[in-house]
Amino acid sequence: MCGIVAMLSTQEQISESSLKRGIEHLNHRGPDGQKIWISPEGRVGLGHARLSIIDLTGGEQPIANRDETLRIIVNGEFYDFERIQQDLRRWGYQLLTQSDSEIALHLYDEFGTECLQHLRGEFAFMLWDQRKELLFAVRDRFGIKPLYYAVHGNTLYLASEVKALFAAGVPAHWDREALVLKNIELLAHNHTLFANVYQVPPGHFLMASHSGIKLQQYWDFDYPQITDSQFHRSEEDYIEQLRDTLHEAIRLRLEADVPVGCYLSGGLDSSTVLGMASIHVPEPIQAFTLSFEQDIYDEKAIAIETAARARAKLEVIQIRPSDLIDNFADAVYQSEMLCNNTNGTAKYLLSRATRDAGYKVVLTGEGSDEIFGGYAHFRQDMWRHNAERQDEQTIKNLLEQLKQSNKVSAGILFSEGEWTKKLASVDKQLGFIPAWMEISAVWHRQFLSLYSPELVDQFSYEDTYQRFLEPIDTSGQLSKWEPVHKSLYLWAKSLLPNNIFRVLGDGVEMAHSIEGRLPFLDHKVVELVCRMPISMKIRGLTEKYVLREAARPFLTDTVYHRQKHPFLAPPSTLKLNKGLFQFTQDILRSSDLASIYNQSPVTQLLDKIPDMDERQRISIDPILMKMVSSCIIQKRFGLT
Repeated sequence: MCGIVAMLSTQEQISESSLKRGIEHLNHRGPDGQKIWISPEGRVGLGHARLSIIDLTGGEQPIANRDETLRIIVNGEFYDFERIQQDLRRWGYQLLTQSDSEIALHLYDEFGTECLQHLRGEFAFMLWDQRKELLFAVRDRFGIKPLYYAVHGNTLYLASEVKALFAAGVPAHWDREALVLKNIELLAHNHTLFANVYQVPPGHFLMASHSGIKLQQYWDFDYPQITDSQFHRSEEDYIEQLRDTLHEAIRLRLEADVPVGCYLSGGLDSSTVLGMASIHVPEPIQAFTLSFEQDIYDEKAIAIETAARARAKLEVIQIRPSDLIDNFADAVYQSEMLCNNTNGTAKYLLSRATRDAGYKVVLTGEGSDEIFGGYAHFRQDMWRHNAERQDEQTIKNLLEQLKQSNKVSAGILFSEGEWTKKLASVDKQLGFIPAWMEISAVWHRQFLSLYSPELVDQFSYEDTYQRFLEPIDTSGQLSKWEPVHKSLYLWAKSLLPNNIFRVLGDGVEMAHSIEGRLPFLDHKVVELVCRMPISMKIRGLTEKYVLREAARPFLTDTVYHRQKHPFLAPPSTLKLNKGLFQFTQDILRSSDLASIYNQSPVTQLLDKIPDMDERQRISIDPILMKMVSSCIIQKRFGLT
């Protein structure tokens, strides 16, 4: 993984110093070397900060073709690249490096924008086509790798992180509507928290030229129609095919010219990755796991058991509340996003320890819950709304069992069933209300009491949800799918790129020059899982059923029988006499309170927390964390 910056001016020459400032602010993404290129006429500039992983000595970027009419800068990895290199040589291309990045340059030369159908991996890249005077910027299918853009004056700016855009000259201001949407997890995948700064959406590419800027989709999730009865495969066939496809995805992600480690928790996903990866390498894999002081959040013992089964080496990183306090602001700054738990700070510390151990590349389990329906709220949707619903009493019993076994998810990933008439428009549009949107509605009501009066006047429940659903084909594409598949799709349009990747993935990993590789989000794995019937994903109280069975030979009995336990750090409100809660109070009671909030109701909320029971305190913590992280972002970026 690397850091990339580009500038394209339609009139005057671009500023070399602006381009340099942009790439310098991405040094953490690419500490192994930085290089810029500016076109002879001075209207196009490309900058690259390199993290050397493949072709350590010869992969410097930008990379040009032989006649220097094409130049490319890449952040990410293309897998199975050696086979494509052979094809390119057979087609007459002369490769100047051994880098995987170079294949995209020549595939574009051969296929144009259709080159994307040949690329497999986690990536964002920008290519300047001198012949067409065209800038081609691409983000991978799921948005694993970030890519932001803004237009300021007569110049288009693109970069791996927003801070690089600001350093290059883009003005820094809040997008207040986006902040409201993110507070309730309805921020669309093309928006950011910042005014006039946008994301290239996952599975899209951007083309910029004299005639303007165009965004085009090249990939999307697709699910079976609800009436589709053509599930001809047996359960055993689905399990075997998933196991084979996942093995391939993991094997490809073990290829590197540097050591590859694994992140490990006590969950099914990372345990599967480590277990499968262990049979593809001759030496024990180095794994890294976190440990918290509170037992209910600590998975160290399970990780130790899993590492022993996989014959892996394990380093345990102990996280103390003081560690979370000391590093919270830096983690938020690097993620450039609001958080609802200090788990992002814990991942920030995990990545730092991994770097200090001498590693640049790790395999991670992110993305599994988003394709297999791992979270508790997806099971709620399954029982309430699927085409083969159980009787009401059975549903009630299952929901109660789910509630009792997901106490750490309260208020974050588990809906307490607080239906609201304010979501009637969502019900009408989708045919049901996704459980995760019920959680969102509860948050919305709480936040409305905390915003400044001016902000409250701007937004209503219904308008907010309609803004999120408006660009989605709810009456066409989504209308043909099972409710759970609709929920998965909508979750992937907001939470996946804006929370999983920015707060828990790339944002905090690349802060310490760590490249995370995600086998579950190999597009061949995802397309296979999408085609499966919902019963292969959720079966009774068992989530991720097909994965659990496919991975059974590599799992301990503990992990195989364990329900989903989301990766969460202990909430700040769990221990009111501890430093983390005091840290939260100090910020929210100070003059650093973000400008969108009203100090009086925020103070009143803080005063009420000691009188709440534990479940209420846990449920209110995400509200506090989002307010605190917005304060950090406002101060660090100097937002108005």
